[in-house]
Amino acid sequence: MLSQSKTLETDSLIPEEVQWDWLTPLCLVGLSVMSILFIHSAQAYGGGNYWKMQILWCVIGFTLYTVVALINYQIWLRYAHFIYFSVLIGLLLVFGGPMIYGARRWIDFGLFKVQPSEIAKWSTMIFGASLLARSKVGDMQDSLRGILKVAACFSLPMFLIFLQPDLGSTLVFPPIAFSLLYVARMPTKFFVSTFVVFVVLLGLLGFDLFHYYQYKLENPKPSDAVVAYEDTSLLPLKDYQRKRILTFVAPEVEDPHGVGSNWNRIQALIAVATGGVSGKGLGEGMQAKLGYLPTAVAHNDFIFAVIAEESGLLGGGLAIGMLGLVVFGCLRVAAKSADRFGAMLAVGVSVLLMTHIFINIGMTIGITPITGLPLPFLSYGGSFMVVCFLMLGMVQSVFRHRNSVL
Repeated sequence: MLSQSKTLETDSLIPEEVQWDWLTPLCLVGLSVMSILFIHSAQAYGGGNYWKMQILWCVIGFTLYTVVALINYQIWLRYAHFIYFSVLIGLLLVFGGPMIYGARRWIDFGLFKVQPSEIAKWSTMIFGASLLARSKVGDMQDSLRGILKVAACFSLPMFLIFLQPDLGSTLVFPPIAFSLLYVARMPTKFFVSTFVVFVVLLGLLGFDLFHYYQYKLENPKPSDAVVAYEDTSLLPLKDYQRKRILTFVAPEVEDPHGVGSNWNRIQALIAVATGGVSGKGLGEGMQAKLGYLPTAVAHNDFIFAVIAEESGLLGGGLAIGMLGLVVFGCLRVAAKSADRFGAMLAVGVSVLLMTHIFINIGMTIGITPITGLPLPFLSYGGSFMVVCFLMLGMVQSVFRHRNSVL
């Protein structure tokens, strides 16, 4: 529970009569307009209509944002477990759904598809926050039960999403979990121990990738080598996942000519580099227009490359600036929250958004591996777009009830 003095101190920065944080919704309007314009541009050459669907997702998202903002966020504390287990059922149902691009991630309802893994990020976050809000926090022994509960809460959806397979979405969960544990004031020993485990796992991944590459070199039939290596490896990674990581750390080894797994990364870099300061103009970007940046990814995973090429440094900077204000707004709300549960919700949402933003823009400019994570409020996609609006509506509710005595 945040102290009463802290609450009074932070509330003095905003007049008592202010009931809404208007900066965030204004940024969301700007991001939504950019999203629709550049999705239309990315799909114009191929005649796609995804921009029309994006308008629909934005309308649904803003409606949900408003409704959730008007509801007291404490309601999620009561129903978090029900939402969590309902979404887990959805994650199980995807294994009977259609195989798209080598993965089973969607539930097909005919008129539209739903991606439960995107909803699971939100449901797992609120359930984890509800568990910690009710847990005793003190020394390591007192906190252990809460830590184990959160570990179990996050491990189940992570495991199911990894099996789809969707490594990118799986990697979003740990930062959210640690942010909740940090806000709950878990002992420093826990974070130090976790960092040591992370370093060990990173070493195992490096060892695995090195032997994977050696194994393929020594085998005259690469396809047979892939199957044989996956059967003997201790890490349950797929061939395409190892290729993506190798392409990032050693592109000259995995794809020296840039025509395989390194293609999208190179084309995205060209798009960003040729955009200049002011860009080539809306609809004038050559990478998506001529198909160098494939139409299958230009409007979603690599939408920032389209933005940077057509609107340049100014447009890309504007998009990053608005995303930054949204994230900063979440952190500001966390500091003003009336209780620990509200603070955990706001920080969890900010960390989720930051993870997506960093990885997505990072893979576009070549500083992170390609994972397929969408860029919040800019990439095409109904499930993630609507969930992001829902989460920010929840944060707005925390702000509106910041003076409540709960």
